Amino acid sequence: MENGTYPPYFNLTMFVNIGIYRYPAFVLCLLLYAVIISANLVIILEISQEKALHKPMYIFIMCLSINSLYGSAGFFFRFLRDLLSNTHLIPRSACFIQIYVIYTYASYELLLLAVMAYDRYVAVCQPLHYHSKMTSKMISKLVAFAWIFPIFSVGACVYLARGLPLCGNKIPKVFCANWPVVKLACISTVLNNLVGMLMTTTTVILPLAFVLYTYLRICVICWKNSLEFKSKVIQSCMPHIVTFVNFSISLFCDIALSRIDVEIINPFLGVFLSLEFVLIPPILNPFVYGLKLPEIRKCLSRRFLCSKPVRI
Repeated sequence: MENGTYPPYFNLTMFVNIGIYRYPAFVLCLLLYAVIISANLVIILEISQEKALHKPMYIFIMCLSINSLYGSAGFFFRFLRDLLSNTHLIPRSACFIQIYVIYTYASYELLLLAVMAYDRYVAVCQPLHYHSKMTSKMISKLVAFAWIFPIFSVGACVYLARGLPLCGNKIPKVFCANWPVVKLACISTVLNNLVGMLMTTTTVILPLAFVLYTYLRICVICWKNSLEFKSKVIQSCMPHIVTFVNFSISLFCDIALSRIDVEIINPFLGVFLSLEFVLIPPILNPFVYGLKLPEIRKCLSRRFLCSKPVRI
């Protein structure tokens, strides 16, 4: 096999030439990354240190914040460097590492959202059995499954893509993605497509369908109960609904962008749609849960706003 079929670098072609404005853009993105780190760390530290928050729902929220730090690190470290560079070449090994990190981040997020939907379903539809079902052992099993399953499913896709001989090295995105790499293959990609469809089904379609099913059941229960009951359910479930809808839209935009010819759309719109997937959920999630859930909001207020004044 000729060395040319395994290019040592990939070229990320969606970067827009903004000239001297790349420096303000770098500062803005760096500040955004700092906000993502700070906001998610606040949620993680608050839940881990506050015993009143050692409950299933808050444990899952902490896992979401950990995943946000993981996914944003896999994107920002390379993206910030590329903003200041005149060329946007990424080494082959670094590209596949980024693919693995970003795809496992997305899979973790969806599976954790499905686990959180199950938690809300049991709390609303089977309240008398909640504590017997959502035990510490069950929580550990659910979180372990959400973390471990994507390791193998995404790993299989990346391993197959890494072995493909390629007829080019241009990736029409601002970060590495599996499907654009597979489209560059010089040979049949039937096996890659089958494994990719299986991964998409198990880590995207089934979790999305499960979340929709659980909320359908919750809506049925709410329909039969009082307004006070509906108000409590909405207050409890709204942050999860916002997170789920936001991530679903972001994921849909990224998948759609990978399937269309990016040259036919506005380059700035293409960059925005590409960035939404890795930017919006990590920064929105901690603010949604920190501001909407009264328990977290109360703990944060007590820690940051209600400190005793110092006597002179």
